[in-house]
Amino acid sequence: MTPVGRFAPSPTGELHFGSLVAAVASFLNAKSRGGRWLVRVEDIDPPREVAGSADRILAGLQRFGLRSDTPVVFQGQRRNEHRVIAEQLVDNGRAFWCGCSRKDLPPSGIYPGTCREGLPPGKRPRAIRLRVHDEPVSFEDRIQGLITDKLAESVGDFVIWRADDLPAYQLAVVVDDAFQGVTEVVRGHDLLGSTARQVYVALCLGLDIPSYAHHPVVVTPDRQKLSKRLDSDPIVSEPRAEVLASALRFLGQPCPDSMGLGELWTWALDNWELERVPRVAGAEAN
Repeated sequence: MTPVGRFAPSPTGELHFGSLVAAVASFLNAKSRGGRWLVRVEDIDPPREVAGSADRILAGLQRFGLRSDTPVVFQGQRRNEHRVIAEQLVDNGRAFWCGCSRKDLPPSGIYPGTCREGLPPGKRPRAIRLRVHDEPVSFEDRIQGLITDKLAESVGDFVIWRADDLPAYQLAVVVDDAFQGVTEVVRGHDLLGSTARQVYVALCLGLDIPSYAHHPVVVTPDRQKLSKRLDSDPIVSEPRAEVLASALRFLGQPCPDSMGLGELWTWALDNWELERVPRVAGAEAN
């Protein structure tokens, strides 16, 4: 099977070093094995989006030599497809309409099943939740090892269609990975906690489950993850080869010094090994 990887940024800020690390890891893991690499813009949360950031992120990727092998997919353009699938899950009994708001949840945030058997009197349908079962969901992460999550205890029935009439990330990402034929997901450790839910969504929809690998995220000296929402410094003006070398070394790849960008990509494609990537959750860049 030809590997198909992807990088799926949200347009909520600029391309920074942490997001470049994720792009490099997913790119190399697919392309070093003769595969394809795709880019998808996850523009499904309009209130958080920053005008123009999608174009700037794509331009930043191209500046480092990272180009999608197929036309870039904008997730927001597939909202109707997401809605149809959410309603199909309701129709077949795997999901249900919920009338609860955040203030109705207990302090743990775990959904107590209030609307599982129908909307209580006085509640109107707001969001769609996916029913979870008691059995744990397990998957083998190619960096972190075996991961097991009992969703009934960690999150409860979770939202797949939001009260503001938008698809939830956990649904959209699974549907669109399948739509694009993605076979492997290489991304930051900060998304590891979402993966069992995504595996469960795929199981409910009868979809193939991609392999997963979660690399360390880049953190600041005070251990905060670099984030577009934290106004992390963009990398558009920094020397490209030096930044790429730093990203490779962060991912455990012992690249040589003093290479140009093209030479560095050639070395990386010839020498990439996922097994070298550290298992730690987060680390500072050198």
